[in-house]
Amino acid sequence: MLVGTRVTRMLVAALVVGVGPIPVLARAQDVPNREDAIEVRKQFMSDLDSLESKFVALANAFPAEKYDWRPAPGVRSVGEVFMHVASEYYMYNEMAYGAQPSPVIPLEKGATAKFEKMSTKPDVLKHLADSHDYCKRTLGALDPANLTGKRKLFGGDYTIIETSVSMTADLHEHLGQLIAYARINGIRPPWSK
Repeated sequence: MLVGTRVTRMLVAALVVGVGPIPVLARAQDVPNREDAIEVRKQFMSDLDSLESKFVALANAFPAEKYDWRPAPGVRSVGEVFMHVASEYYMYNEMAYGAQPSPVIPLEKGATAKFEKMSTKPDVLKHLADSHDYCKRTLGALDPANLTGKRKLFGGDYTIIETSVSMTADLHEHLGQLIAYARINGIRPPWSK
C-alpha cells in the first residue's frame, strides 16, 4: 500500500509544519483509489480519536470558572475554543468527506458563532462527546466508493487526502491553542504529568 504510506508521511509532514501549503503536500496525482481512501479515512479517524481524548482531558482539567478566560478582547475564550472544536466535529469533518453535517448547527450565517457562545463546562463536555460520536458514526458509514475523487470545500476542489490534512491540522492547531491557554492559567495538560 504505497499510497497509504505516502499519505501517512504527508499527514505527519503537515502536522510538523502546521497547515502549510496543502496543495504541495497532496497533489492531483495523489487522488486515492478505493483501498487507499479507506486507509486515509482510517488514519484520519484514528487521529480524531487521539485528539478527542486530549480535548476531553483538557476540558476536564480547566476549572469551570476559567471557561470565560480569553487572552485578549475579541479572541475566543477557553469555552468558545472547545465549542469551536465541537463545531468542527459536527460539521467540517463531515463536509471534508462529502457527508452531511449534523443538524445541531444549522448551515446558516452566524449559526457557528451562536453555537460557540454556549461555552460553559457542561456544554463543552456534552458537545465534545456528542460531536465526536456523530463524526465517527457519519464518516464510518460513508460508502468507500464515495471517498475517491474530489469534493468541493470552501470554494475549492480537493481530494480526501487534502481535506484530511487540512481538517486534522486545524484541530491540532486548536489543541495547541488550548494547551497555551491552560499553561497561561497554571493548568498542566493531564497527559504531560
